[in-house]
Amino acid sequence: MITIALPKGSLEAQTLQLFKEADLEVRRTDRDYNPRINDPRVGKVKILRPQEIPLYVQMGYFDIGISGLDWVQESGADVVEVANLSYSKTGDGNVKIVVAVHRDEPIENVAAIRPGSRVTTEYPRLTERFFADLRVPVRLFPSYGASEAKVPDLMDVVVDLTETGSTLKKNGLKIIGQIMESHTALLANRDSLMDPEKRREIDEIVTLLLGVIEARHQVLLTMNVPATALDRVIEVLPAMKKPTVGRLHGINYFSIQTVVQKGLVNGLIPQLKAAGAEDILEIPIAKIVR
Repeated sequence: MITIALPKGSLEAQTLQLFKEADLEVRRTDRDYNPRINDPRVGKVKILRPQEIPLYVQMGYFDIGISGLDWVQESGADVVEVANLSYSKTGDGNVKIVVAVHRDEPIENVAAIRPGSRVTTEYPRLTERFFADLRVPVRLFPSYGASEAKVPDLMDVVVDLTETGSTLKKNGLKIIGQIMESHTALLANRDSLMDPEKRREIDEIVTLLLGVIEARHQVLLTMNVPATALDRVIEVLPAMKKPTVGRLHGINYFSIQTVVQKGLVNGLIPQLKAAGAEDILEIPIAKIVR
């Protein structure tokens, strides 16, 4: 059985939802940091700060864990990324570690930051390396939250994680540089991957989680099509490979099934109807395993 560390805080809700959709629901009570997953492959489960998870996975306290790539690089943890889960606090996509100053500062890029500037961040190691590479001497102040609120009264520069930059903008800041782009990753202990039984269980968990992530972007379309319209409908119909076509019993109609990108459906359905498709159904997909 494998042990798993899951992130609390900003990634918590999205992570728990992903595991639920993968039929690996994390069962717990409020403020319970020792939940359980009713699956024969899963033993201990802990919910911890994502900053801590990469090092705990490296040390072998857990076989796998979920955290941001930013915390892997900040901690210097020696772990293996076995899957890019590509979700953030509000949904799909990556995040960025950026450099920002107050909007009234006459600075448009990081090279123009004044030597000796006060820099606050939750990423002191990444930030120190970044400014050292720029050869810009700064005074570094580790932050423990609400970093953007400290500029300009307490600090001159903030290095912070952002999805859209909207929170920084609301606090009167402007982005003048970027340190890295990050994503949520499933991390594994190197020794665990060398164990054949644990490797099999890890691979199976990865298959389920990635199957859910891919299915979120796809839907199943089914429809009935008269034989006279079959070629027209097939011509406008995208598919993962080729659509499934079967003849209906007793009438000169065909049934078609295919998987399409969810973002295309609203434009595609009117085209299918115009081409002659009838009885069109859009069906959500739980998992896609290729």
